[in-house]
Amino acid sequence: METPAIPLPKDEREQQILDRLTVIRDKLLLLKRDRTKYIRTQDVMELYDQLVEQVKQLNHIRKGEHKAENRLDKVLEGCLQLISLFFMTIGRTTEVPAAYALTSTIKRLLDHLTEASLFSPKDLTSISNTLGRLEGIIQNADSEHSPYLVELLAQREALCKSMLANLRKQLDQLDEPLQAVYERLISIMRSMSLANTKAKFSVSEVQKFKSKLKEIQDSMVDGKFVDPEGKELRGSEVVSTLLGRCLLWSDIVLERKGIIPDAFQDKYTILINIRNELEKLSITQAWSLRETDLYDFQRQLDKIDEARVDGNWLDQDGKPAELYVHGTLLYLIRRSYGYIYYLMNSSEPVSEALLPIYNQLQTLKRCLIEVQNSGGVGSVRELYPYSMKLNSIDNMRVDGKFMVGDDIPEGQGNVSELLAECFDLNYELRVAAEELEDAGKETPPSQPAA
Repeated sequence: METPAIPLPKDEREQQILDRLTVIRDKLLLLKRDRTKYIRTQDVMELYDQLVEQVKQLNHIRKGEHKAENRLDKVLEGCLQLISLFFMTIGRTTEVPAAYALTSTIKRLLDHLTEASLFSPKDLTSISNTLGRLEGIIQNADSEHSPYLVELLAQREALCKSMLANLRKQLDQLDEPLQAVYERLISIMRSMSLANTKAKFSVSEVQKFKSKLKEIQDSMVDGKFVDPEGKELRGSEVVSTLLGRCLLWSDIVLERKGIIPDAFQDKYTILINIRNELEKLSITQAWSLRETDLYDFQRQLDKIDEARVDGNWLDQDGKPAELYVHGTLLYLIRRSYGYIYYLMNSSEPVSEALLPIYNQLQTLKRCLIEVQNSGGVGSVRELYPYSMKLNSIDNMRVDGKFMVGDDIPEGQGNVSELLAECFDLNYELRVAAEELEDAGKETPPSQPAA
């Protein structure tokens, strides 16, 4: 495992904790890589308890005082990140440890939004909703979880809320009509960046976006955004500056046509591959995602992101990347963190062992709702395939539980509740179909005209 060049702890007691944490981290990595069997709750909890014990000892040594970061902090961060993703994988998504990885990703996103000053109200609303959910998890934390971890999460959540409030202030400086223009410009900027990183560059696609920018520019009066009475709108200068950035970016993208210099080609290739893999997972995540896999993506992204010097990447000669390269690489990093945020947020409160059943029931529920919304079925016979599938899943239970070997995986309540919902929908459709059939029997056939 590659560890950044950060000094070892000077305190002998911290060195001993570092050694034990390294063993725990390696065990977590081995467990993560084993695809031959699903991840069991008891295996995760055993390592979690070991980790909490080391955190307790470290807290006792430092007594709340710690200034310089050393290797121990980095390894501890890796352990907490991994254990958090393991809690998601086993379906314990509403517990404190599961929230840790999400706060890390939110902090990254907010750092980037603040740095770039490119964000829309939708971005902030989504993050705000997630932070609200995490706050509920922290407030309802039980005694099973380390007070240190609960306190750490509360601090991180408060920091994220503070950063979010600062971003909101920037949007609040815009008059309402300009907020819509601002959001449209953000959307165009992101669309151009996406077009710029496609396998095949399309000049016409980017030109269309540039035309939309020109339309917005043409709506200005003497270089300002004004209301119907001709009065300058509040925030006109901010939106005008953003429009200028968008137009400049469109010109640069059309000139460079997606070609990255050799000096930064390696980073670009890595980031393109990460973005593409995460995009695939965002489409198929219900069937193919093991949350612990996100750790490797995060680590690669963090490494490239943290390699910047004064906010920019340097080539082999120490020269900073030009605006085109800088903007392209940053877009890919931000897009990838965005996918990771989405995938973590979409994590189901069900163990990966039960996910195949849970996903089948989700599909069945969607189908039954679709049938119901389209007017139901003409006869009970049409419901046979749904009934047979539901009964086959119901028959998998042993004493009311879905077992995997001798284990009872997490998420039993969620799967049983979803199964019950499907049975209810199926029953409602059957009753409606029976009433339809009975009504057909009672109606006498029409007599032929005399």
